[in-house]
Parts: sequence; structure tokens; C-alpha cells
Amino acid sequence: MQDKLYHVGKIIGTSSPFASDFLPDSTQQPKTRNFLASCKILIIGAGGLGCELLKNLALSGFQNINVIDMDTIDVSNLNRQFLFRPQDVGKPKAVVAAEFINKRISGAKVVPHYCKIQDFDRTFYKQFSVIVCGLDSIPARRWINSMLIEMIDFDNENNPDPDTIIPMVDGGTEGFKGQTRVILPTLSACIECSLEMFPPQKTYPICTIASTPRIPEHCIQWASIIAWEKEKPFVHGDNVCKIDTDNPEHMLWLFEKAKKRAEENNIPGVTYRLTQGVVKNIIPAIASTNAVIAASCSNEVFKIATNTAPTLNNWMMYNGAQGIYTYTYEYAKKDDCIACGTSKRNFEISSLQTLEQFIQLLADDPNLQLKKPSLTYDGKPLFMSAPPGLYEQTKDNLNKSLGDLITSGSEIVLTDPSLENVAITLKINFI
Repeated sequence: MQDKLYHVGKIIGTSSPFASDFLPDSTQQPKTRNFLASCKILIIGAGGLGCELLKNLALSGFQNINVIDMDTIDVSNLNRQFLFRPQDVGKPKAVVAAEFINKRISGAKVVPHYCKIQDFDRTFYKQFSVIVCGLDSIPARRWINSMLIEMIDFDNENNPDPDTIIPMVDGGTEGFKGQTRVILPTLSACIECSLEMFPPQKTYPICTIASTPRIPEHCIQWASIIAWEKEKPFVHGDNVCKIDTDNPEHMLWLFEKAKKRAEENNIPGVTYRLTQGVVKNIIPAIASTNAVIAASCSNEVFKIATNTAPTLNNWMMYNGAQGIYTYTYEYAKKDDCIACGTSKRNFEISSLQTLEQFIQLLADDPNLQLKKPSLTYDGKPLFMSAPPGLYEQTKDNLNKSLGDLITSGSEIVLTDPSLENVAITLKINFI
């Protein structure tokens, strides 16, 4: 393994004017090399970015790597996710990727986890030195961001304990564009601080989908979220099948259900193609963009682990649509961030607005981008999007005006599945 790390040895064995605290390795004291081999890295996602990250980090001297991915390999992945082969189609991405790296790179000990990130608690995440995200989901980014912040311990003066801060390196791509960022939870801007920088994903409040559909997308979301769960159209043994967006039978069932609901509500425009677009949320993927962003992320992980150079502070944007253009800048931490700052906000609204209209405003807010918000007032549920029992008990409040439900100056507590253990307090002022 050490012969293959000659290129790494040239870096960690040389002093740098940009890293005065770094002590170069020597043959007698290979401290940094030994740390690279022992420190634990978590990669979230084993897709286009994840395959590149696994390869880069394993070849950079990192041996103890864990990888999480809940997806299986599709034939469409083979053109850019190079750790997979045709015979791997249908197998878990994390498992196949780990086996490939362990077999190809001597010394690598990649541990796969074929599951959701939400399946693990803070004990699992505390064991890692750095967490690297190669995700295509904003809700997943928000969840792990909230988890890392929630894990931090504070002293009596509310200062974070440095030993409980786990750095996160986040990479993302969309077509020829990509970004890399380094997040030091509570010390630098987190995902929530810069949520408006992400393109808002089309989401619709569950109350609108369930009770008052107005556009074709509402009907399609109803079919995929509510009708699928209620009717359980595909069962394998004792297990209810999840929606497979690459299964023509699943997509046809969703299309027919959505079309029928649209006809019942006099909503035109539901097509099979639109159904595919809404359910799959298709984002173009380009191998070269993945390679550039994964290289940048791997470089930041290496700098964090070895202290050989200053880390990115804290955002790098890449655009390869017309030539190659990159730009770095520091994104400021927000004092009123719902995750790493104060979770209380003032909200001005007319008392004549209905609760449903209020929830729609929250869902459309680029600084919140909520998916299935639930609200409580004075310790009692105002509206609960889940479970079904509480939804039925509170759905009648949707058509009531805010003036009938609360008073000006009242505080509403807001929760959402995309936020792990984070509750937002909104102080409502009527105008």
C-alpha cells in the first residue's frame, strides 16, 4: 500500500508556507500517513459522485471508509458510474462499490450500508472524522446537516466543544454545473444558511394534494404518495413494493390513477411523460462534471485530515457549460438560521388567510423549502401532515382563517421530516 502512496508521501513529507502548524512526515515518524490509514470517513451516496469519491479517497491513503446508499444499480447508471458492470444491475450500489474498491485497492476496507441515512442514530455518525456527501437530494442534505449540528455539545457559555464538531464536505452536480462546500457545523454557514442557493424542488403541501388538487402535478403526487400507500398495488410475498420509477407497470399504474383523479377534479394535462418527470425528478448527469467535483471534494477531505493546506472557505462553484469557470467565496453564517442559529422567526400575514394558504406560503419560502410541515399552537396540534389519524383530526382547520385559530403575537411551532430534531418557532403578527 505504501508504494502506491508515493504521490501522497511527497505532499505529507514536505512543509508548506500555507500551513505553518503542519509537521511533515519522516521515515521514523510517519504520523500523518498512519492517521490517513486509521481515520474513518463516511461517504453518503454511491452514485455518480460516490463512485468517484470512493476511488479518489482510497487512492489517497484513506483505508477505513464507510459508504451509505439506499439505491440499486440501474442499467442507465453504467455510462458514468464506473464501479458497476452489466452483471451488477439490480444489486445494491453501496455493496457492489465497496466490493470493487476492496478488491482493486490493497489495504482498503470499505464497509457498505444498503439503507437510508435516517436508519442510523447519532452513535453511528459520531465515529467518523469527516463526512462526505455525494447526494442528489436536498432533503437528505438537510437531514444530515441537522444531525451533525444536533450532535454538538456546548459548554456553559454556549460555545461548541471542538471535539464534537464533525466537518462535512458536500458536493453536488447538475448537468455541466457543480459545487463543493466545506461545512464546520455551528462555525461556518450550514446547508440551511444557504438553502436559497439551491434550486427549489417542486413540492406541494400534503393538504393540497389530498383535498384540493388544482394542477396536474397535484394529481400525480397524490397517486404516488397517498394512493400508492393506501391501495398497495404491488405486493411481493408479505412485503409491499416501493415505487420503482424504472418499472413500466408501476409508472403505468401511477399515470392511470393520476389521470382518473384529474378527470374527477376537471384538471387537464396529466400525461404519461409528465408522470415520469414528476415522480423521477430527472436531473441530467455528466461524467466529467462528477469527476471535477469529486476531485475537489476529495482534495478538501485530504486537507482536513492532514492539515497540509488551508481548507476551502467555504464554497466553490464550477461551470463547464461554456469552457471552464470556477469561483470561490465565503458564504456567511446566518444568525437566524433554523438549524445552527436561533430557531425563532417573525412572520407577518393577514388574519384572513386560511391555514392552508399559510402552509403553502411556508412551502414556497426559499429559505424553508418544507415538504410535509406540521404545526402546533399552545401545545396542541393545529395541523399534522402525519400520521393519518392526526391528519384526519386536524384537516378541518385547513379552510379556517388564521384569525379564527390563533391571535396576533402567538407562536406556532413548525416541524418537517426534512429537519432532524429541529423545530421552528414562528411568531405570527397579523397585518
